Amino acid sequence: MANDAGAVFDVVILGGGSGGYACALRAAELGMQVVLIEKGKLGGTCLHQGCIPTKALLHAGEVADQTRESEQFGVKSTFEGIDIAAVHKYKDGVVSRLFKGLTGLIASRKITVVEGEGRLVSPTAVEVGGTRYEGRHVVLATGSVPKSLPGLEIDGNRIINSDHALVLDRVPASAVILGGGVIGVEFASAWKSFGVDVTIVEALPHLVPVEDEGSSKLLERAFRKRGIKFELGSRFSGVEYTDSGVRVSLENGKQVEAELLLVAVGRGPVSAGLGYEEAGVAMDRGYVLVDEYCRTNVPTISAVGDLIPTLQLAHVGFGEGILVAERIAGLQVAPIDYAGVPRVTYCDPEVASVGLTQAQAVERYGADKVATLDYNLGGNGKSQILKTTGSVKVVSVQDGPVVGIHMVGARMGELVAEAQLIYNWEALPSEVAQLIHPHPSQSEAIGEAHLALAGKPLHVHD
Repeated sequence: MANDAGAVFDVVILGGGSGGYACALRAAELGMQVVLIEKGKLGGTCLHQGCIPTKALLHAGEVADQTRESEQFGVKSTFEGIDIAAVHKYKDGVVSRLFKGLTGLIASRKITVVEGEGRLVSPTAVEVGGTRYEGRHVVLATGSVPKSLPGLEIDGNRIINSDHALVLDRVPASAVILGGGVIGVEFASAWKSFGVDVTIVEALPHLVPVEDEGSSKLLERAFRKRGIKFELGSRFSGVEYTDSGVRVSLENGKQVEAELLLVAVGRGPVSAGLGYEEAGVAMDRGYVLVDEYCRTNVPTISAVGDLIPTLQLAHVGFGEGILVAERIAGLQVAPIDYAGVPRVTYCDPEVASVGLTQAQAVERYGADKVATLDYNLGGNGKSQILKTTGSVKVVSVQDGPVVGIHMVGARMGELVAEAQLIYNWEALPSEVAQLIHPHPSQSEAIGEAHLALAGKPLHVHD
């Protein structure tokens, strides 16, 4: 199916992760001939080294915690420990079933899949192993890999990244996690549930620093209660081996010893040596630059997913891939409002949000134009049943729409879809207050917060 055999594809997609395969599926639905090139496994980071396997580990940790704590619910059980080989079997089984389903779906859409490392060789062609695949349009979707810090060498043994952590063949006695963002706090949460003595080192003043400050403080309080330690506003200065592990030094003079160091300082784009700059694609620090329609400066080339400087979320990749496929097909498309994309950190407790933080809203509209309401989950029946704490915080414009919703607590990731609709449909608090939420449910917390913000609180103290 290469062009030397006379075929020219409508779309050549380099990278089979969330953004790439979503683009391929939608383009094929729209009647286009698609070739999807992937050097690893279809599904990319999300399916194999990210979203899915990490959430499986977190769920295993949740089961461990529930077993330890079952007597508070009147259930007697005995926790005997973590069988890490069995945990990996469970995790890998989930990934395997989803991978099988994805490959079948790709095949059913008559998408040509090419296994191998591709390289952009012209504005309309990608070469794989000496074979050239020509297209009317090329979509770059080569994703990201874990980053490190200058001079910090990841050895895969005592100093590891998230890829190594997902296949670790033991439960370490202790760990330092460098980075208090999404990846860092999720591993801290799972490992604490497994019995690991965890310390997080974060250079910024709060955990999950891109979230609303109120959410960060609630998470920090919950982590303290769980016995997860953290050093905030502390910059890493070095690491050395000890007889039994590592010694991590901070710029403030503190040192922390542990069995291993997990480097979780974010992910960087995969673009080096792939021919992007030679083809004239504009770049910045390894990222491919695009406009609001994911178009590069080269008319025949688009880019999606972690390769471009947008939110590094699988569902953002899905949205960008679909947008590009529809645009190439000639359909009218709307740019993505990235503030309107739900964000979830799946630690315990979960942190979920959509829209602007309170600080961002104040900066945009002015302090006198912003109203907020914090609804404590202590007043929510289902949250009491689950024995979770936290809050739902709503940020709105005075006499205007809701511009942000920020939630902390168990299962908040399942509530953020409703929050997304409220934000993206520019709902007024009074309009949401008219909706009746099921009782008892955690979704009532969203309803209660809007009732209070609309001036008619129900289960909220004045």
